[in-house]
Amino acid sequence: MRNRYLDLLRALAIVRVVVYHVTGWASLTLLFPAMSVMFALAGSLMAASLLRSGPTAVGRRLRRLLPSLWVVAAIFVPAMLLTGLPFTPAVLLWLFPVADPPANYWGALALSPIWYLRDYLWFVLASPVALWLFRRFPLPTLLAPYCLLLVIEVGIYPEPPVVLREFGLYFGAWLLGFAHQSGMLRRLSAWVLLPTALALAALGGAWILTHQGPRGYDLNDIPLGNALWSAAFILVALGRAPAAAAWVDRSALFGRAVTVLNRRALTVYLWHMAFVVALTPLVDVVGWSHQNLLGLAIRVVLVFLLVGLVTAIVGWVEDVAARRPPELIPGGRRPASRPTPEAVERRAEPVPAQRGRDGEVIAR
Repeated sequence: MRNRYLDLLRALAIVRVVVYHVTGWASLTLLFPAMSVMFALAGSLMAASLLRSGPTAVGRRLRRLLPSLWVVAAIFVPAMLLTGLPFTPAVLLWLFPVADPPANYWGALALSPIWYLRDYLWFVLASPVALWLFRRFPLPTLLAPYCLLLVIEVGIYPEPPVVLREFGLYFGAWLLGFAHQSGMLRRLSAWVLLPTALALAALGGAWILTHQGPRGYDLNDIPLGNALWSAAFILVALGRAPAAAAWVDRSALFGRAVTVLNRRALTVYLWHMAFVVALTPLVDVVGWSHQNLLGLAIRVVLVFLLVGLVTAIVGWVEDVAARRPPELIPGGRRPASRPTPEAVERRAEPVPAQRGRDGEVIAR
């Protein structure tokens, strides 16, 4: 049974990312640090998969991740090659982006969210070792990414590789997902969890106030503040996550929207920025300023409509990658399939009793 509260968090994170990219409102990054939340939820799922299936979970996770990227690459890479992108071996990174794949001037903007898949891929590859370390040394493992980021930000290691910096920035959130999956966060008493979250928020907030980026208090420009502030948010959001949230489905329409956003999260994420970039010239054509609320609202609606259209066209790839029956709009009711005679016969067979050493029945 899926935890609909976690589904709701993921859906809100996706919506927040799209709205932020349309509006550019830095305050949204403070109110809801969506990328860190998405990494934390992914880390929780990855830990569960590894515990259930072992290292083979890495291959399954990559199988679910890469096909949606390949669909994007099949459309955008030829277009970029025709508009000035040199054809070099680096183009193959669009098949397996362990580093930023090459893009031309417009592709770099339209496909800028690709960094998330690069980080996700590295985090998945690192997860078997990370989970082994976390289960034996939980606190040192949790603290390691934040210590790495601190070393980078204070100038001790000023020019690390991009991927290493990203491990410092977001792998802490991924590991907090491990802590959520293991029940560690849930077991923390309120007297420990809340003061810890407040301390992290205070430290992160102080760093944010004293280290403004080019866009002011936008967390995307303030890595250490981002990591600390996001950790505080995740501790509360996941540390006190309910075991279930049946109220999400009280409204059939709202529950269906949450399901669609979860089943199509990767498609929405990969495609939305292309439409944001394509619609930006409307600001000049129509005469709206970037601060015009009506214009921003219309652009948000248009982006979601266009993303919804492309999701209906290619979103089924996520179903195929997850080995689910393809659906145009996920979450529809399916007619119950009739059990086969073999299945009925198996259900009718008695379950053998388990007995202890003294012959007493201990389980059935």
